[in-house]
Amino acid sequence: MNKRAFQRVFLFVLYNLSERVMAKQTYITKEGLIKLKADLDRLMSVERPLISKQIAEARDKGDLSENAEYDAAKDAQGMLELKISQLQEIISNSRIIDESKLDNSKVRILSTVTIENKKTKQKMTYMLVPDQEADLKAGKLSVNSPIAQALLGKKIGDSAEVKAPAGVISIKLLDIK
Repeated sequence: MNKRAFQRVFLFVLYNLSERVMAKQTYITKEGLIKLKADLDRLMSVERPLISKQIAEARDKGDLSENAEYDAAKDAQGMLELKISQLQEIISNSRIIDESKLDNSKVRILSTVTIENKKTKQKMTYMLVPDQEADLKAGKLSVNSPIAQALLGKKIGDSAEVKAPAGVISIKLLDIK
């Protein structure tokens, strides 16, 4: 099997695995869904035509059997189509979280929490968001991260132990918004 055929088989397997993984419902905020739709639109309206143009240009250069530019463009097209497919699947299975119906007495998804590292007394504030919206620089922590998992269901004043690569970190929940 040549390299090109192997890459196509690999993309096919990767696509089929992602279909099985992606079939579950995803909870997301309204702003997160808008961002995903904008990204999908950009991929379909800007990136897809650009790759099609690259393929056409490479095809015009002659013999396709030894045309590295053509192979690279086709591989890029395969990866782009995979990403488009994944985004479409996420969007179609997304359910917007209604923040007005969420209980603020305990930590849950979309809670903004202020925590304190018991050892260093350092305070940090994070918003717990779905995986697709996580952005540590913006203070948005994935609800599936170790810190968030340790905090879910806790009330103000509760403590939690977080398993980190450097060891176990003890934190205290100071505030929930």
